[in-house]
Amino acid sequence: MPAKRLFTKKDFEKELNENILDFWTNYMVDHKNGGFYGRIDNQNQVHHQADKGLILNARILWTYSAAYQQFKNPNYLYQAKKAFNALQGFRDLEYKGMCWMLDCKGQPVDTKKQIYAQAFALYGLSEYYKISQKALVMDMAIELYQLIEKHSLDEEQNGYLEAFDRRWNLLDDLRLSEKDVNEAKTMNTHLHILEAYTTLYQVWKNHQLKQSLRNLIQLFLTKFLDSTYHFKLFFDESWNLKSKEISYGHDIEASWLIHEAALTLGDKDLIQVTESMAVKVTEAVMPFFDRDGGLFNAGIADKIKDTDKHWWPQAEALVGLYNAYQITKDIKYLNQVEKTWEFIQQQIIDHKNGEWFWGVKMNGELMEKEDKAGPWKCPYHNGRAMIELIKRL
Repeated sequence: MPAKRLFTKKDFEKELNENILDFWTNYMVDHKNGGFYGRIDNQNQVHHQADKGLILNARILWTYSAAYQQFKNPNYLYQAKKAFNALQGFRDLEYKGMCWMLDCKGQPVDTKKQIYAQAFALYGLSEYYKISQKALVMDMAIELYQLIEKHSLDEEQNGYLEAFDRRWNLLDDLRLSEKDVNEAKTMNTHLHILEAYTTLYQVWKNHQLKQSLRNLIQLFLTKFLDSTYHFKLFFDESWNLKSKEISYGHDIEASWLIHEAALTLGDKDLIQVTESMAVKVTEAVMPFFDRDGGLFNAGIADKIKDTDKHWWPQAEALVGLYNAYQITKDIKYLNQVEKTWEFIQQQIIDHKNGEWFWGVKMNGELMEKEDKAGPWKCPYHNGRAMIELIKRL
C-alpha cells in the first residue's frame, strides 16, 4: 500500500474556493469604474488609480470561467460575466485586436498589440464560451485567432512574431517585459498561443485551427526543445538562438500544456511523442527543486542562476509533476508534488489575507516589494493548478 498523501482533492478545492478566488472576489472588484482593480500590493493595499492590464483581465476571465465549470458556483459565473464585459473595453474597434493597457477608468493608455496578450484574451474568451455559449464570444475568439495568424505568423520561416503597434506594424521593441531579451520569437509567447489554440479547438473544430495547433506542437518539439530536454527561450526571426538561459517554470509548464494540446487533437502518435517529452522534461527539471520543495527560477546549463522561488513555477510544478506521475506511475513525481505543495503551504500562501505571495528568496525571505495582484500577478497559475489537480485526483 502506498503511503498516505499529505494532500487530497478537498485540500485543493478549499485552497481555490476559500483562499484564492475569495480574495479576488472580495478585494479586486472595482465597484466604481467596473471590472477589476489594476493592482493590490503585498501589504494588501488597493491602488485605485492603477492602470488595468489586458493580461490580468483575460486571466481573470479564464479563471472564473474554468472555476464555474468545476463548481457551478453562481458567483463565479457572475464574475466571469463581469470579466468579459471588462475585456470588451480593451477592444480596438478600428484596427482590431486588443489594447495592452487601460487607465483605471477604462480609457486606452497603451494601444500596442503584444501577441502574448492577444493569446491570453483568446484563451479567456474560449474558456468563457464554454459556459456562455454566446455567439459574440465565439466571434471575438475567432477574430483574435485570425488576427494572430494574419499578422504574427511568419509564413516564410514559421513561428510567431512578438509585438506590433496599434496598426499592426512590427515594433522595434518586441519585449514583453524589461527582463526579456528583445528578440522576434520567444518560447513564452508560443506557449501561450498554444494553450489558447488548444482551448479554442475544444469549442471550435476548425481545420485550419487544427493545423495551426499541430504546427505549434511541432515547433516546440523541433525548435524550442534542446537535447537536454529544456526549452530554449529567445530566437531571432531566422531561429538563431539568442539566449542560453533556462526557465524551470516554463519548462515544466510546457511539459503538460504540449501534452494537453496533443490530447485535444486526439492524434495517437502525437500523444505518444508528447507523453515521452513531458516525462523527460519533468525529469530534467527535477534537480532544480530546492530541499524545501520549492522550484528555483532559472539557470544556464546545470548551473542555477536565479535562486528566487516565485509563486507561478511552484503552481506549474504541481501540475507537471502530477502529469508525469499519471503517465509513468513513478512515485517519485508524486513525492515531489507533496514536497512542493508543502513548500507552497508554508512559504507562498498568504494564510492571513488570502491569495499567494509573489515569492521568496532562497533563504525564505518574503519578496515584499512585489504585488499580490497586478498586471502579471493573477489568479491564473495557482487557480489553474488547483483546478487541474481537482480534475486529476
